[in-house]
Amino acid sequence: MGRAYQNRKDSMAKTAAAKTKVYSKYGKELYVVGKNGGTDPDTNLTLRRLIEKAKKDQVPAHVIERALDKANGAGGEDYVTARYEGFGPGGCMVIVDCLTDNGKRTFSDVRNCFTKNDAKLGSPGAVAHMFDHLAVFIFAGEDEEAVLETLMMADVDVTDIEADDGKITVFAPAAEFYKVKSALLEADEALEFEVDEISFVPQTACPVSGEDAEVFDKFLAMLEDCDDVQEVYHNAELA
Repeated sequence: MGRAYQNRKDSMAKTAAAKTKVYSKYGKELYVVGKNGGTDPDTNLTLRRLIEKAKKDQVPAHVIERALDKANGAGGEDYVTARYEGFGPGGCMVIVDCLTDNGKRTFSDVRNCFTKNDAKLGSPGAVAHMFDHLAVFIFAGEDEEAVLETLMMADVDVTDIEADDGKITVFAPAAEFYKVKSALLEADEALEFEVDEISFVPQTACPVSGEDAEVFDKFLAMLEDCDDVQEVYHNAELA
C-alpha cells in the first residue's frame, strides 16, 4: 500500500499559477480552521498540523500570517465544507473535498468535471466506506520491525507498516497522528518526513490504463482548477 499511496499523491505545483492556487487553498483552509478552533497552534492541533504542512509545501510565511490575522478578525467569509463522491474514468472511486461560500456553484463546478470526463457523481457515502481515514508517514528507512517496536513502546496504535525501496510507510488511525510523529522524532531527532499527513487511503486499487488513463488525467486537472476544491482522493492506479 505504501508505494501505491505515493503513486496516488498529486504532483507538487511547478508553475507560478499552480503555486498561486496552492497558496489560495492553504489560505482558505487556515482561515477556516483558525476561525473554528482558534489561531493558537499550541491549543488547535488541527491548525498546527496544517501550518506544518503548508510550510513543507513552501507556502510563504506572509500567506499563513494573513490567513490567521483574517481568522482573528470579526466577520469574514462564511465557508462550509462539502464532500462529493463518485466514480471516475475506468470505474475508479473518487472523493472530492471542498470549502465553499456558495454550495450551488461548487456542486455545479464539480458535477461538470465528472460529466465531461466519463465519470459519475454518486450520492453521499457512495464510496467513502471503501477508504480508511488514516495518518500517513513516509520516510527513509528499511527496518520496519524497529519502527514498529518504537511505536509499540510509545503505546501507539498502528494500522500497518511497510518497507519498500528504501522507504518506510506508517499507517495509523487519524487520531494517533501526533503520538506517531512524536514517538518517531523522539527516537530520531534528525528524521525527515517525505509525507506526514492525514488522508483517505483506499482499501483497494483500481487499475486505469489506455484512454481511461488519459481521461483520468484530464479529470484530475479540471478538479484542481476548481477554486473550491481542496483535496482529491482516489484509488486509481495508472498503468
